[in-house]
Amino acid sequence: MTPLAALFAILGALLVGAISPGPSFVFVVRTAVAQSRADGLAAAVGMGVGAALFGALALLGLRTLMTEAAGLYTALKIAGGIYLLYLAYRIWRGAREPVEVVRNGTGTRSNLGRSFGLALATQMSNPKIVAVFGAVFAALLPAERPLWLDLALPALIFVQETGWYALVALAFSSSRPRALYLGAKLWIDRFAGAVIGALGIRLILDAR
Repeated sequence: MTPLAALFAILGALLVGAISPGPSFVFVVRTAVAQSRADGLAAAVGMGVGAALFGALALLGLRTLMTEAAGLYTALKIAGGIYLLYLAYRIWRGAREPVEVVRNGTGTRSNLGRSFGLALATQMSNPKIVAVFGAVFAALLPAERPLWLDLALPALIFVQETGWYALVALAFSSSRPRALYLGAKLWIDRFAGAVIGALGIRLILDAR
C-alpha cells in the first residue's frame, strides 16, 4: 500500500469508528442538546484535539515497536485484531439500541471553555479510541513510510474528528436532522461494525 493510500485508508477507518456512537458521541450530543449549539461545537473541537493527540502518540509508539520490538509489535497486532472483532460484535449487537437524548430544560449557562475541557477529558479517557487507533494504525500503516505521513496524520485526524463532531452538534441541536440520523442509526451501526470487524480480521492475518 502506498503512503497516500494508507493515509486515506486510515482516515476512512477512523471516521467509521467515530460515527459509531460511543462515550465521545454521547457527550457531544448531550452538550449540544442540553446546553447550546455553541457548547456542542466547543466540545467538537475538544474531541478533535484529543483524537490528534492519540494519533501522534500511536505513531510514536508504533515506530518504536517496529524498530526495536518486532515480537511485541506482532503480539499487539493480534491483540488489537481480537479487540476490534469484539468491538464490532458489540456495535452490531447494540445497533437497535436508541441513542438517549435528554433535554434537561434547566437553561444551563453556556461555558465554552468548560465544554471544550470536558470533551477533551472524555476523549482522552475513552478506551474505545485507544484500541481503535492502535489497531487501525498497526493494520494500515506501511512499515516504511515517509516523514510527511507522520506529520500529516495528526493534523488531518484533528480536522476529520472536529468536523464530524461539529456535524453531530449541529444535527442534534436541530430537531429534523436529529430525527433523520436516529432513523438511520441501525444501518449506520451495522456498517460500522462490519468495517471494524473486517479490520480486525486483516490485523490478525497480517500478524501471521
